[in-house]
Amino acid sequence: MATDILVPTLGESVSTATVARWLKKAGEAVAADEPLVELETDKVTVEVNAPAAGVIESISADEGAEVEPGAVLGVIAAGAAGAVAAPKPAQPAPAAAAQPKVEAPRQPQGPVAVPGAHAPLPAAAKLMAENKVTAEQIGAGSAKDGRIAKGDVLDFLARPAAAQAPAAAKPASQRPLEAGEERVKMTRLRITIARRLKEAQNTAAMLTTFNEVDMGAAMALRSEYRDTFEKRHGVRLGFMSFFVKACVAALKEFPAVNAEIEGDQVIYKHFVHMGIAVGGPNGLVVPVLRNADQMSFAAVEKTIGAFGKKARDGQLKLEELAGGSFTITNGGIYGSLMSTPILNPPQSGILGMHKIQERPMVVGGKIEIRPMMYIALSYDHRIVDGKEAVSFLVRVKESIEDPRRLMLDI
Repeated sequence: MATDILVPTLGESVSTATVARWLKKAGEAVAADEPLVELETDKVTVEVNAPAAGVIESISADEGAEVEPGAVLGVIAAGAAGAVAAPKPAQPAPAAAAQPKVEAPRQPQGPVAVPGAHAPLPAAAKLMAENKVTAEQIGAGSAKDGRIAKGDVLDFLARPAAAQAPAAAKPASQRPLEAGEERVKMTRLRITIARRLKEAQNTAAMLTTFNEVDMGAAMALRSEYRDTFEKRHGVRLGFMSFFVKACVAALKEFPAVNAEIEGDQVIYKHFVHMGIAVGGPNGLVVPVLRNADQMSFAAVEKTIGAFGKKARDGQLKLEELAGGSFTITNGGIYGSLMSTPILNPPQSGILGMHKIQERPMVVGGKIEIRPMMYIALSYDHRIVDGKEAVSFLVRVKESIEDPRRLMLDI
């Protein structure tokens, strides 16, 4: 009995994936739930496990192929002994090793399956045919070996008509590299990050307002209860939980910052799904604290810590990256003193935290050295007015400078 290896559900707003790497080959025996293949989506890498034990009878989606949820990646045949025996005659590795010259004509067979550096993947080819677009117009694609993916076609079609003509005239050849240069293909995640950030700039009426926060009270509270907090909850008390709780309080007071635009309508959310920007090996990802408005300080710290580890190990799941209503990004951990964060569509607000730096401040008519942090709120001016944005940031500032307000919900 044969079992199909299927593309799993890819999560909210993710309709396709690229076959990044097969971990097993045709003819290899596999155990149930053993990792078989890695799929790369716009947001994260997904590992597909074996649905049953047996032997991989065939692989129908090669590396670089674009696939949709439910598509068949390959077939597992039941019974390791019988299935393993069948592929072996088709693998003349020992004979080929004895006759090196025979390998030369066999070597090109992999690239032959890719007819040209810019050959479209099946889904892309269909979309190109429907819109009468040629591979020469699009140029090099984002899939493996420069093949054109569906996303490349959508990007091309989204360009203004005037911008499409130069793209068609652009030579397919790339400039020769100079000594010391190296050309590396962008990952799908990096391409998506670039596209979404540019989309945010082009779509939203984005504006940033700034303020500064005296971190003295939060630092004192953290220092006083750090050991007790860690013993009780098994996690260190950081500043991120203070800012999450402060933003939750401010979002309740100014719900437009937690809303989104859909067409000519505004969708208000009676919950806070807080996105926390985390740097991973392949780029920035934003896992989501779902129902952050109902989480304790300890729950926030534990969840963020788990997200950070998963991001470093590439283990974040798609459902952990979907559905955020507001985002916090902390450039301070990299030493950033001030920045203007870019919105994470379709969200209408993002808070930027920065480095804590001692600066001379006037306190009660006297100059004191205080630990200060610049904070920034980027917001979509189509839905959030300047008064709301400034008031939101002041509310966050007040909560951090006097953390008792967070405990008393005032």
